[in-house]
Amino acid sequence: MNILITGGAGFIASHIAERLIKEGHKVIIIDDLSTGRRENIPSDATFIELDISSSELEKVFKEYKFDAVNHHAAQLDVRKSVADPLYGTRVNVLGMVNLLENCACYGVAKFIYASSGGVVYGEQEIFPAPETHPHHPLSPYGVAKLAGEHYLYYYWKTYNIRYVALRYANVYGPRQNPFGEAGVVAIFSHKMLRNEPIIINGDGKQTRDYTYVGDVTDMNIEALKYLEDNETGIFNVATGIETDVNQLFYILKDLTGADVIEKHAPAKEGEQLRSVLDISLVKEVLNWSPKVNIIEGLKNTVEYFRNSIRKSKK
Repeated sequence: MNILITGGAGFIASHIAERLIKEGHKVIIIDDLSTGRRENIPSDATFIELDISSSELEKVFKEYKFDAVNHHAAQLDVRKSVADPLYGTRVNVLGMVNLLENCACYGVAKFIYASSGGVVYGEQEIFPAPETHPHHPLSPYGVAKLAGEHYLYYYWKTYNIRYVALRYANVYGPRQNPFGEAGVVAIFSHKMLRNEPIIINGDGKQTRDYTYVGDVTDMNIEALKYLEDNETGIFNVATGIETDVNQLFYILKDLTGADVIEKHAPAKEGEQLRSVLDISLVKEVLNWSPKVNIIEGLKNTVEYFRNSIRKSKK
């Protein structure tokens, strides 16, 4: 297949691009490099530096005649979306509509969308949260992700574009940016390896469902196969296991050997206290479940950052 991956210079999508190439697909990557990094782009992929909301996108669709789109490009920072909702809306909503319009115009049959479990559900009422959990996003980023799912439904009903929306938990692993869009695993790993002080927001008992990027990559491959015989699907992609920030701190401290102490600061206003997703549906329908436990995943992540720091010192 000819597959377009948006945001393919980023953390998650670059892993997916590599895997799709290994599976024998031709991969074309679009990324504006606002947060993505050139070194993440597989050498066998075709790269086009472009904003997904640009009118130039049509030329790409016209030239490559895609069989499928894997959409990961986004403004990912929740706090930035609160501070500047217009920017996030342009990228996350208008950019997606631009993609779907071109899919409809040029006959693209399949669309895989990186949605989000935590921000779409908002403050959870059910633990773990199933796909049927009420949707009460608490940020413009969450609103945009949910809007994307509704646009997918419209374009399926109107233009017969098959789709899968993947509601990710907290994805972590190699290549995650320890600065800009970073999650706590990347931030803590990078700082500990440099013996820099770590600050835990609040009491550290807030939980997340940490899911390894390799498992997320596997799920994207399964989603593409699923669309061969199925029209639509919305699935949580997670572990179903809660880990709090304090636990994470001590696991990473042990793995890095860092000489750091536990320090706390006031909690961030509006931060979710608990987030964990139910993966019963995806197990039943796609026979997918995560293979990498958190200790193994964190070992891989720490090793990646350790090597990155060594290379930067040469």
